[in-house]
Amino acid sequence: MPDIKTLLLTIFVLTSVLHLYASWRDDKRLRGITKPFLLAFLAAYSLVSSDFRVSWLSLALIACWLGDVLLIPKGHGWFTAGGVSFAIAHILFILVYAERVDFASVPYFVIVPVALIYYAAGLWVIRAIKDTTPKPMVVPMYLYLIANATMNVFALMLALSGAEKGAVIAYVGAALFFLSDCALFIVRYHSRRDIVPKRHFTVMLAYLLGVLYITLGIAG
Repeated sequence: MPDIKTLLLTIFVLTSVLHLYASWRDDKRLRGITKPFLLAFLAAYSLVSSDFRVSWLSLALIACWLGDVLLIPKGHGWFTAGGVSFAIAHILFILVYAERVDFASVPYFVIVPVALIYYAAGLWVIRAIKDTTPKPMVVPMYLYLIANATMNVFALMLALSGAEKGAVIAYVGAALFFLSDCALFIVRYHSRRDIVPKRHFTVMLAYLLGVLYITLGIAG
């Protein structure tokens, strides 16, 4: 019999595969059915991995779960609410990394240029969609990408400081999360809706792999 952690992780993977299949087929009904369950199983895995002590990681995954649920309905209001929840998740992920980083060992001559590249990439995304995005949302969306980018910077600091053996995996997950958010903004608001191939599938594949790698890198 598999232990509870293996069972929860297996259910997450199977549910994710089903959701990605629905995304590939553009089956809106099946996407809507499966999406609320995805992060629930991963958050439960994190909670079990920490011996049922609530950690920053568990709280971040719960915030992601809430963001997923809020993004299911259509409309700018729901999209904004989901974005707020995910922004909170990124702040919590920053706390996950910050409490593990050996700041004295961080090569800041690498970190600073990489941080600038992330912030510039976020600005490029916003510039690409600003003419077709409701004006009150433009600045908050860029602030959101800054939060995600900062989370990535802290993940990279952890990976380069050598403080955690799973840190490289966690950073890959963070980078995929950033890629997913950039793709999501383009899919939602770019004038060319087909600019991202298999848009729902692409966004969710990067997102699900991202949160999985972050979780395994930290809790696995």
